Amino acid sequence: MPTFPLDSRRSTGQALLVWGLLVVAANLRPSLTGVGPLLDRVQADLELAPAVAGLLSTLPLLAFAAVSPMVPRLAARWGPERLLWGALVVLTLGIAVRWVPTAIGLFAGTVLIGAGIAVGNVLLPSLIKRDFPLKVGLLTSAYATVMGAVAAVASGVAVPISQVAPGGWYTALGCWIVLALVAVVLWFPQVRTSRRPASEAIRGHRLPWGSALAWAVTAFMGLQSLGFYVVVTWLPQVFQDSGVNAVAAGWLLFVFQAVAVLTSLAVPAALRWARDQRAVATVSSVVLLVGYLGLLVAPGWALLWSVVLGLGGGACLVLALAFLSLRAKDATMAGALSAMAQSIGYLLAAAGPVIFGLLHSVSSGWHAPIILMCGAATGQVIVAMVAGRGTVSPADGQAPHRSTGLC
Repeated sequence: MPTFPLDSRRSTGQALLVWGLLVVAANLRPSLTGVGPLLDRVQADLELAPAVAGLLSTLPLLAFAAVSPMVPRLAARWGPERLLWGALVVLTLGIAVRWVPTAIGLFAGTVLIGAGIAVGNVLLPSLIKRDFPLKVGLLTSAYATVMGAVAAVASGVAVPISQVAPGGWYTALGCWIVLALVAVVLWFPQVRTSRRPASEAIRGHRLPWGSALAWAVTAFMGLQSLGFYVVVTWLPQVFQDSGVNAVAAGWLLFVFQAVAVLTSLAVPAALRWARDQRAVATVSSVVLLVGYLGLLVAPGWALLWSVVLGLGGGACLVLALAFLSLRAKDATMAGALSAMAQSIGYLLAAAGPVIFGLLHSVSSGWHAPIILMCGAATGQVIVAMVAGRGTVSPADGQAPHRSTGLC
């Protein structure tokens, strides 16, 4: 059997790890973003009330919030590679269950999908911090770009697939099982080479509830997530009510997502020359604020505000993900910080579209809900000045009170 130099084997292993991380990232959004364009057909075929149909968008976010705090303890016990592989299996199972043409299968599969994605959301920043500590910005941007690009494609092809494929919208939602299976296979070598957790790692860090910096990172994650899910849920309707037809409004949402993907590619360069991330995060949040103010005062300039929101949103997403690694001292703390930020953050994100829609109904217009988003963006500008610098101390996760069992 031929032998290879150690450096060559190490390089091959790292390349396989990077590819595995990117394919995992590609699975973290398409099963979610493909639902919105099909929601009216799903509602009609299964005879769902509007509020019940809306749960298809809310349930995954609630699953993120519920599962995220448990991930660091599970990862320390089983190893992050094994846990992530198991999450991919759960995600695949969820897509398969959702393919069953019943309301129970649809909702049960959505919960499983949300649980599987929650684990990936928490573990990717931790794995990047552990294995690529000098390339956090670059790899975070890469996986955010892949995640955003596949999400945009999923929302764009959902309706065409449902129109031509046997099974209609069931197949449009279920076809993503192919990508999930690819991730299961490609990640399996990492399971075989997984390192056994040390006993001190199993004890791990509890979530850093006592850290002001951790709360700033959490607030930044939550506010940018709230903005993203409000935009993808309601922006087309806002544009339609300002005179844009439905087809054009759908394309404007695609423009928002495409610009966000392109912007995410530019963030690593900004991170390299910046001493810290306060200025980049603050400017990006201000750009978002400008986009919301534009919607408020000149909603007819739809294309401009789609681009502006994409510029700010794409940068803020990469920064929010990068903070989970950059603000952590080590991979264990990155996992704990990621769990805290994503559990609270996605609770906030789940409430955003509901409150936005409620304000629209109560006020019979879009001014009140858009003013709410201006307030959220202003809050994001403030927390960006704190979240962009410093390190969360392990002591902040070791409060003297009795453990709750959540890591």
